[in-house]
Amino acid sequence: MRKLYLAGWIFVLLMAWAGVRGTAPDPTPTPGGAHPETPPFTPRGEAASWFATMRPHCNPVEVETRHRFAPPPGSFDGVAYSAACWALAGRVDRAREIIDGLDGERRWQAAGIVFNLAHPVADAGDDRSAGPIMELVVEYWPDHYMALYHAGMARLGLGDRDAARDYLERFLERYDVPDGWTSSARAALEDLGG
Repeated sequence: MRKLYLAGWIFVLLMAWAGVRGTAPDPTPTPGGAHPETPPFTPRGEAASWFATMRPHCNPVEVETRHRFAPPPGSFDGVAYSAACWALAGRVDRAREIIDGLDGERRWQAAGIVFNLAHPVADAGDDRSAGPIMELVVEYWPDHYMALYHAGMARLGLGDRDAARDYLERFLERYDVPDGWTSSARAALEDLGG
């Protein structure tokens, strides 16, 4: 468990370092004009530094107090990192309020940043914890195939068969690479009778 915790921290620090350096992902859209899987915006500078110091406090006990005493920068990236911190703390409703306060295109971009910071939790096998965050991402970015996959697997783990089936079918409609993700989703759907 310590190795997973350490791996998560290394990821967060690398993301913060890359943001400070100004490294941006390839913004090339996916076929069909859908949003790229990684938004064409990477928070940099002040917001990345804020999140790097805030990340240890993105938990249910400290998140509210730390936000009050060390508020995020008022920029878009500060707002997106703040939403991610609230989501990681299990306060998905608060993260949703923050994202709802953004304009149009900024909402899915902020959801993409939330996804990027929560994805290691899901990849580590904790779909139940990451599930509500992935569902939040899908609210703003309905064709985000990895969020659909993790939301589906989380619902499956919780015994919500109908929601699991819906998310996993939507995942397979958007992602057809023959790999472990698709075989896992197909096996889950087969077990669900779909």
